[in-house]
Amino acid sequence: MRRKDSAQESTKKGYVMLNKTVLPAIMLALCASLVLTVSACSGTAQTQGPTATGSVATSGSASAARKPLPALERTAGFTDKQWLGKQLFFDPNLSMPPGQACSGCHDPAAGWADPAKDSPTSAGNVPGLFGKRNSPSAAYASFSPDFRYDAITKSYVGGQFWDGRAKNLADQAKGPILNPLEMSSANKQSVLDAVKAGPYADLFKQVWGATVFDQTETAYGNLAASIAEYEKTSEVNSFSSKYDDVLRGAALTEQEKRGLALFKGKAKCDKCHTSTADAASGKVLFTNFNYDNAGVPKNPKNKFYTLNARDNPAGQGFVDLGLGGQLKKPSENGKFKVPSLRNVALTAPYAHNGYFTTLKDVVRFYNTRDVASAGWPAPEVAENVNKQDMGNLKLTDSEVDDIVAFLNTLSDTKFPQVK
Repeated sequence: MRRKDSAQESTKKGYVMLNKTVLPAIMLALCASLVLTVSACSGTAQTQGPTATGSVATSGSASAARKPLPALERTAGFTDKQWLGKQLFFDPNLSMPPGQACSGCHDPAAGWADPAKDSPTSAGNVPGLFGKRNSPSAAYASFSPDFRYDAITKSYVGGQFWDGRAKNLADQAKGPILNPLEMSSANKQSVLDAVKAGPYADLFKQVWGATVFDQTETAYGNLAASIAEYEKTSEVNSFSSKYDDVLRGAALTEQEKRGLALFKGKAKCDKCHTSTADAASGKVLFTNFNYDNAGVPKNPKNKFYTLNARDNPAGQGFVDLGLGGQLKKPSENGKFKVPSLRNVALTAPYAHNGYFTTLKDVVRFYNTRDVASAGWPAPEVAENVNKQDMGNLKLTDSEVDDIVAFLNTLSDTKFPQVK
């Protein structure tokens, strides 16, 4: 603070000091403000400082130009919460800058997985950024039990993400929106600001209460719960594949029948991708929800390796430990969640790092991984590799083709039309 002066001479000296110190400081501040403005317009992320009130300014979805929602229809029988969740799932304004919705990496037309087939892992909302893993399908994820350790089988089961780091579907929905390598929103409040500015704001309050936006943490949890409710619907989990028709009495072709027999027998696919009805749901889900190290090689085409040290400190030396990295348990290193095979023909590339580009490549790998003449690279994580159920299955080329033919019967035929 300035000290007050009573003498005339001191006042005069004060004007001199003003010209020499304060005015240059003002000019410097104006220049800095101009630089920040230009940087923000160029799309460069900037760290916001304290505001005049002492709080941290938010730079979020609501502060940028909004994108229109796609044309969506309220599905017959949807509850208000499910309808709200659908709009949130397809809203590109939950990202920063607005542009990437949940559906960007979970497109219905791509089996609720990433529609970009030319990249092994999923691109983020910010150009040039990529996640370290391939986006799994959102379809049938709701049937996974909460993450837990099964004392009977002595193994981990359930949860969400490749490494099980989210306990359930609602927990999973919270993550990608704020992940800087995915939807890249600044913080929870900025996401809620975008919701409040959207066309379903009144519905959000109708579902969760008139004062829902007063508590940021609660409201953000409600947002995630709404998305999870939509992902539990029959619109996302339609059970409309040819195989479902077979369960209702239709017939497979001769090649598909051979493929199914191999799937349950010689190929041992059924060991992890269970073809019997799940006890909890009564549905055939083609997964046991466990975690396994299939010995997948490191993928040199994974663009995550090229990111700077801030986003990937390990650079080219990054090794994805999967469940083991999440739990900090070497006994689980290299293990990733066994995905459902429903819609598998639509969801290339395959494996957690997108190493395989075709289904035939995946089956060939499981068949000949441990055969030296096959030429497969070494596993990314050498410990805990499953050698009991895969690696040298002695399948013929025609048998590989039969299995692929069967896997193609697992593709759903009903998806929502989104324009």
